[in-house]
Amino acid sequence: MAENKMKITALDMDARGIGHLQNEDGTQGKVVFVDGALPGELVSIQTYRKKPHWENALMTELHVESSQRVKPKCSYFGVCGGCSMQHLTADAQVAIKQRVLEDNLWHISKVKPKTLLRPIYGPTWGYRYRARLSVRNVVKKGVVLVGFHEKKSRFVANTETCEILPPHVSRMMLPLRDLISRLSIIDDLPQIELAVGEDVTAMVLRIMKPMSAADELLLKAFADEHKVQWWLQTAGPDSAEIYYPTEPQLHYLLPEFGVKMPFKPTDFTQVNHHINRVMVARALRLLDVQPDERVADLFCGLGNFTLPLATQAKEVVGIEGSKALTERAFENAAANGLSDKTSFSTRNLFEITADDFIALGKFDRYLVDPPRDGAMALCEALVQLSASNPDLLPRRIVYVSCSPSTLARDAGLLVKAGYVTNYAGVVNMFPHTSHVESMAVFDLI
Repeated sequence: MAENKMKITALDMDARGIGHLQNEDGTQGKVVFVDGALPGELVSIQTYRKKPHWENALMTELHVESSQRVKPKCSYFGVCGGCSMQHLTADAQVAIKQRVLEDNLWHISKVKPKTLLRPIYGPTWGYRYRARLSVRNVVKKGVVLVGFHEKKSRFVANTETCEILPPHVSRMMLPLRDLISRLSIIDDLPQIELAVGEDVTAMVLRIMKPMSAADELLLKAFADEHKVQWWLQTAGPDSAEIYYPTEPQLHYLLPEFGVKMPFKPTDFTQVNHHINRVMVARALRLLDVQPDERVADLFCGLGNFTLPLATQAKEVVGIEGSKALTERAFENAAANGLSDKTSFSTRNLFEITADDFIALGKFDRYLVDPPRDGAMALCEALVQLSASNPDLLPRRIVYVSCSPSTLARDAGLLVKAGYVTNYAGVVNMFPHTSHVESMAVFDLI
């Protein structure tokens, strides 16, 4: 393992500093990714992994410190894998994510937005209303661990608090450990799914065998003391059922649109309710739907965008690959009095074709919110429509992305279909992590 001094010039997607070795002739050599280092810093490094074209290294000494470096708030930072950017100021985190988005758009598809949107950001601590916490009974140490995995490891980090979880959940970390240590199914409970709603905190126990009567009494006592609603999951996510107490109903609000969104704790919802409200509002402002227009919400999920859109458009069609989510979106539309302006269908959008869009008919605008894999098939179908049925192309598309690389790839296809990228900007849904969410607007030329 070699030691070198190195100037850090950039940051990668995993919040590692990027530097270069020097060749013997003084030219720039192999790229090195340095854990814990920031742009502008001079550091000593120790390589722990070598490949022909790159190396991984640890920062062993900091000689020149970046002005953007801060002391991490969490004492477990660097061990727990839940965060990777706590050593960087919040403003710098957002700026780096914006640069990642711009670089991906340009280098992957040679797309440059005409206007950069102001980043969406908000509370940086206590924001994570959704989380999957691993549970491990470490017999050799006589302790039950509950939390995120260690950095680059399958082991569960030994954490007693968590700064990115809501404070009342963070305070429950040790009581949760104690509770699980007293359950008969201690070795058959691999994870806890957390979902915080407007007025209830739900926790889903993934249980591999039935609980005892004593277990049930312990769970109910914990729920009463800590104001928790227990759910039990015996198989896949759809097997999750409410256990105790059965009220109130888990939900979040989109108050600007008068929408109340019930959900199950295993459903996909955004982790950051504050940012989600701002994101939905901006997406709808950018989409600029008119009262006489027909809109498609593709990858609609529970209707996070569909229902607000239905308060503005003549008709909104939500399409989602999961039948369970489609059914709940239908129920949510009914609960909000929006059934007459919405319809939902289940189909695999990763295999959608131009013929499918022809069958769906003309839409004035699209809202697209895919998972990390993006919307390649959808965009390819639009390329085909641009040649065969250009009158069916929507005038504007707002694309909400959780992967800058797949957004960039799809942006290239949309440009090929005849669109121009008018706006793009980041959404800091996950502060202190390298996860980049973003939004882009495409207009038909």
